[in-house]
Amino acid sequence: MGKKVITFGEVMIRLATPNHKRIIQTERFKVTFGGGEANAAISLANYGMDAEFVTRLPDNELAKKCVGVLRTKYVGVDHIIYGGYRMGLYYLETGASMRGSKVVYDRQHSAFAEIKPGMINWEAIFEDAGWFHWSGITPALSQNAADACLEAIKIAHKMGLTISCDINNRFSLWKYGKTIQEILPEMIKYCDVILASKQDMATIFDIHPLKEDLENTIHTESKDVAEYESVCKQFIKQYPKASKIFTTFRDSISASHNKLNAVLVNREQLFKGPLYDIPDIIDRVGAGDSFMGGMIYGLLNFNDQKAINFAETASFLKHTIYGDFNRVTLQEIEDVMNGIIPADITYCGS
Repeated sequence: MGKKVITFGEVMIRLATPNHKRIIQTERFKVTFGGGEANAAISLANYGMDAEFVTRLPDNELAKKCVGVLRTKYVGVDHIIYGGYRMGLYYLETGASMRGSKVVYDRQHSAFAEIKPGMINWEAIFEDAGWFHWSGITPALSQNAADACLEAIKIAHKMGLTISCDINNRFSLWKYGKTIQEILPEMIKYCDVILASKQDMATIFDIHPLKEDLENTIHTESKDVAEYESVCKQFIKQYPKASKIFTTFRDSISASHNKLNAVLVNREQLFKGPLYDIPDIIDRVGAGDSFMGGMIYGLLNFNDQKAINFAETASFLKHTIYGDFNRVTLQEIEDVMNGIIPADITYCGS
């Protein structure tokens, strides 16, 4: 089995207000593209991995532009299918100081939301792959999208791929009559590697920290970390295929100043990443996808401790990059992990 990574989800047109303007006051938008699973594939391709993104797009000029952008990032697009009439959109209002950022989705009846099981030949796509990644956003879009995603998960499981999920819960998207609690557990039981928060564990799976776990760990870990370890241990008992669960802890001092930490829990122990202070955030959107992409790369190439360090550092650096896509290099990540922060000018060329 190869190390090729397949990601599956919706890529959208991103319309961002310039200069921290509010949506209600702007007359222009900056147009780019973005979407969790596409962002993760771009991170992996940027690190030199064989990554392919699978989606459904309309056969129009906007979709062609999007596919062209993905190609420039060295992401495989040969298994994208076409149909429907529109791409999903999202509008981004970047916050400042104590005013948080805001995302407004326009995704109903998009080409991807109307995808159906049987449209994609997953057996052919997974033939030379070793990893399949999806997120909880896909089943939120429609019953058909949920069914198509479950189809892919079951085939990936049958063919022996490692399966990862970023739960990435967006309650505002669940509008077709089903709840995340009804849909996600059936999909999660096939997953090996999961990005999930403590809140996800509580609201989706009804898993809460156990008092006896906190008594054993509270003196050596922060309360948040101890509580997370407790719910992860319970989760693994309920979903025994899961081998690694991880999350980031974010302290939002302001819209442009955050502190970031991360942890990974496997079946035996917990690993903590470094604490990063990010005082001048350029763009927070896509930081979680960069974390997920970094984690997939890290788990394929390193031990668990270095994997969580690598993923968190990738996410930390993404905060300094405009747009959804992570554009930092392996060397830059390694430098920061080794305590080298090159804030001076770098001269290149001859």
